[in-house]
Amino acid sequence: MEQILLDFDLRVMAPELVIVSAAALLSIIDLLLKESRSRKVIGWFGLAAVVLAGVFVAMAFGHEPYQILADTYRIDSFSLMFKAILLAGTAGVFLFSLASGKEEWKSREGEYYYLLLTALLGAMVMVSSADLITLFVGLELLSLSSYILVGIRKERGEANEAAWKYVVLGGVSSAFILYGMSFAYGLAGSTSLFEISQRFAEGMGGSGHLFIYLSLFLMMVGFGFKVAFAPFHMWAPDVYQGASTPIAAFLAIVSKTAAFAFIIRVLLVAYSPLMSDASWLEVVSWMLMIVAALSMILGNTIALRQTNAKRLMAYSSIAQAGYLVVPFATIGLVPFDLFPSMLFYLVAYLFMTFGAFVVIEFVTKDRGHGGISAFAGLSRRSPWLAAAMTLFLISLAGLPLTAGFFGKFYLITSTLFNNQEWLAAVMILTTIVSYYYYFGIVRQMYFRPPYSDQKVPVPWLATIAILLGVGGTIGLGLFPEPLLTFIGELDWTSVLSIASNGAPQ
Repeated sequence: MEQILLDFDLRVMAPELVIVSAAALLSIIDLLLKESRSRKVIGWFGLAAVVLAGVFVAMAFGHEPYQILADTYRIDSFSLMFKAILLAGTAGVFLFSLASGKEEWKSREGEYYYLLLTALLGAMVMVSSADLITLFVGLELLSLSSYILVGIRKERGEANEAAWKYVVLGGVSSAFILYGMSFAYGLAGSTSLFEISQRFAEGMGGSGHLFIYLSLFLMMVGFGFKVAFAPFHMWAPDVYQGASTPIAAFLAIVSKTAAFAFIIRVLLVAYSPLMSDASWLEVVSWMLMIVAALSMILGNTIALRQTNAKRLMAYSSIAQAGYLVVPFATIGLVPFDLFPSMLFYLVAYLFMTFGAFVVIEFVTKDRGHGGISAFAGLSRRSPWLAAAMTLFLISLAGLPLTAGFFGKFYLITSTLFNNQEWLAAVMILTTIVSYYYYFGIVRQMYFRPPYSDQKVPVPWLATIAILLGVGGTIGLGLFPEPLLTFIGELDWTSVLSIASNGAPQ
C-alpha cells in the first residue's frame, strides 16, 4: 500500500519538529522585531527549544525502533544516543553565546541563533537517516549553516578567510562523498542503505567488488574532511582560529559527532557485507588504522608549536579524531564493541572541550589577544578559573580520575582486545606527547607572573557553563560505570535491521 508522511506516527519525530518549528518561528520574530531591540530573546527561545527537544529524546529511550518512509528515517537507540549528545552540545553553545555577547554579530544576532538551530537540525537528520538522499540533505544543511556561522563576523578579515577556506574545502569533501554515493547507487540501484547492503552482498565478485571499494574510499576521503582527521585536516586550525569561540566549540563537538554518526551508518549498514570478506581486514582496517595513527601523530606533534589557544585546540581536536577513529579500525572483528567506548569518549569529549573553550573565550577576551600567554598568572587573578581550566586540560590529556582518562582507557583496552598492540602503543605515546602542550597552558597559569591583578570578568551564564563542564568531567571520571552500563544495555542490533513497526496500522 502506498504510504505518505501522515500515515506514520510523527510523535517519534518530536525533537526534529520542535527544532524546525523553532527555527522558522524565530526567523519570523527576528523580521518583526525593531532593529533597535536586542535579539537575546531569540537566543533564549532557541535554548528552550533545544532543551524541549532533549526532553523528547529522553522520553523516547526504551521504546522499540521505529522507521518512516520505507526505512529512510529511523528512530532507534543509535540515533537517540547521538541526538542526546548533539542537543547537549548545542544547548551548551547557546548558553556560551548568550554569555559571550559578541559585539561583532550584534547586527546579525537573530540569524546567528536560528542558524545554530538549522545546523543542529541537519546533524539530527544525519544520525537518523538510513538513506543516501536524507544523509546528504542532513549533511548539507549542517554544512551550509556552519559556513555562514564561521563567517558571520564579516567585518573581521580572519573570519572571512576562515569561512572561504571552509566553504571551498567543505564543497570538495561533499563532492567526494556525493561521487562515492553515485557509485553505490549505480551498483545497487537504490539509495536505501539496507538495499545497498543486500546488493553488495550479491555482487561481491569480479569488477563489482573493486567498484564497491572505490565508492567506500571516495566517501572516506569526504568523511576525512568533515571529521578533520589526517591527512585531510588542513582546514581546521584556520577555521577554528577565525571563527568565534562558541562556533569553534560547535564545530569541535556537534559537527564532529554528527560526522562520526554518518560514518557509522554507512559502514555498519551499507558496507557491512565487506566485513565478511578477507580483504576488509587486509585493506579497509589497515587504511583506518593508518588514518588514526596519522591523526594522533600529526595532531599532537604540530600542536607542540602552537602559540594561539584556539589553533592549539584545533590540533588537539585532530588528535582526538584520531583516537575516535581507532574503534572503526577493528570494526570488522567486533562490530558492536565500538559503541560503548566511542560514545563514552564522545560524551567525555563534549564536557571537557566545551569547558575549555568557554575559559579560553573569557581569558583571551580580557587580555585582548588569543595567545597562550594570555593565561599568564591566571591562578593568582582567578584561582577557580585556573583550576577549572587545569581540570579540562588534564582530562584532555587523559590523566586519571577524569572523564578523558576513562575514555582513552576504554579505547586502548578495546584496541588491545582486538590484538592491535602497535596502534595502542601509538595512542599511549601520542598521549604522552600531548602532556607537553596541555601543560604549557598550565605552566602559564601557575608559573608566570600576571599582567594585571584584576580578576577575569566572567558572566554568570559563563560560570554556569564552566560548572557544567567541570561537573561532567569529574562525574564521568569518578563514576564512569552508570553511563557505560546505560550504553551497553541499549539495543545496538537495531542498527543493522529494518524496523518492523514503522508501517501504518
